[in-house]
Parts: sequence; structure tokens; C-alpha cells
Amino acid sequence: MAEQVIHTEKLTKRFGNFTAVDEISFSVSAGEIFGFLGANGAGKTTAMKMLTGLLAPSSGSATVAGFDIYRQTEAIKRNIGYMSQRFSLYDDLTARENIRFFGGIYGLDNATIREKCDRMLHVLDLVKEGNTRLSALPLGWKQKLAFSVALLHEPKLVFLDEPTGGVDPVTRRRFWDLIYQAAANGVTVFVTTHYMDEAEYCDRVSIMVDGKIAALDTPEELKRTFGSATMNELFIQLARPAKRSGQ
Repeated sequence: MAEQVIHTEKLTKRFGNFTAVDEISFSVSAGEIFGFLGANGAGKTTAMKMLTGLLAPSSGSATVAGFDIYRQTEAIKRNIGYMSQRFSLYDDLTARENIRFFGGIYGLDNATIREKCDRMLHVLDLVKEGNTRLSALPLGWKQKLAFSVALLHEPKLVFLDEPTGGVDPVTRRRFWDLIYQAAANGVTVFVTTHYMDEAEYCDRVSIMVDGKIAALDTPEELKRTFGSATMNELFIQLARPAKRSGQ
């Protein structure tokens, strides 16, 4: 049986009388690309905050990268990568400066940071732009750099929160090539997206509706089970009865 990098049992978050996440249970295996979908207000952002150690659960249990989300939140933060939907690097720093800065935060020594910086810029074909401020680079290049920086400390698991928002379809597809490469190297990828064609790229997909997981399986099996031709059709079918409209 594959190692479970994420495992939750009845994970719940309440805010007063409002239950944002309602007893969700699922597991994610090592090297898996796991899509975590849901309309605005479904509870997926709250769930992700609990899994990344940013928000304490109300009840239930979970482990992330082998650490308990109640007692070992700092260990979770040190052992995961994270890329937010709102570009997570610093526009007023150059590409090299961003890599050095985050390498220091992750506790890497100077020699390792230099070696990883040179290799990363070469792989991303950004050697000539290494000393250019990020504000001058196209969004697609910046997002590829942000993803690579999230993997700088070689985490087991990386959380990607709508990483391809705002970029063109060709750039999105190239970004997914980086995700495939990371997964092939054993990194578990937990990704949220509003692009249903990207859901097709995932090994498995969960769809949250009103704080609960309404469906979880491979894209092909989900379409077969619900009689949908596409993931977009399936998503609309499940999300349409939702009572919530905002998170």
C-alpha cells in the first residue's frame, strides 16, 4: 500500500454556528496529483488552511507529511511547499534574490542555495533573466519560478492554490508539465483549480459542496458514475444544488 502523505478522518471546522468544513475524510498517496475542487463557499480554502497548519480544526483528525495537525503544525510548515493563487514571490526582488531569500527561510546553507539557484534558472530557461526584477517578467514565467521555489527545500508535499489563474492556456499546459515532473520525482501535489480541464490532469479529484466531499475518484470514474461527458458538466451537476454562494 502506498504511503499516505495526507490522511483525514471527519475533519471539521466551525465558526460559531456555521460549519465551514463538515466531517471530511480522505487520503492522498505519495506521488499522487490530487485535485481539490469546489465552488466559492464550498469550504476548500478552509480545509486547505487546516491541512497547512494555518487554522486549528474544531474536531476530527488529520496527519500531513506524517505530522499531526493539532500538535505539530510548525513541523508541517517546514516539510511542505506552498504556492498561493496570489503570486507568492516578491516583485521588487530579482529572480536570484527571491531564490536566495526563500532558501534562507527554508534553512538551506549558502552553498546549497547557490547550487540550487543556478540549476533552477537553467531548468526554467531564466538564466539571462536571473538578475531582472520579477515585476518585469511575464506572469507565466513568474508562476513557474514560484512553483520551483516552493520545491526548493525538497518537500514531500506541495500545496498549489489555483496556481494557473490568469495565464493563457498554453502557459497553463506548460505549468502542468512541471507538476507532472514533480510527481514523477515522488512529490505529492495537492492542487485547487477552477479550470475543469485541469481536473482531467489529476490522478484523483474530490469535489466539495457545502462543506462536505460530494464526490471523490479518478476523473474517468467520476464521469462514468455521474453520467457526465466532461468534468465541467460533472462539476455543474454537483455544485448547482449548493446552498452557499460565498466563502
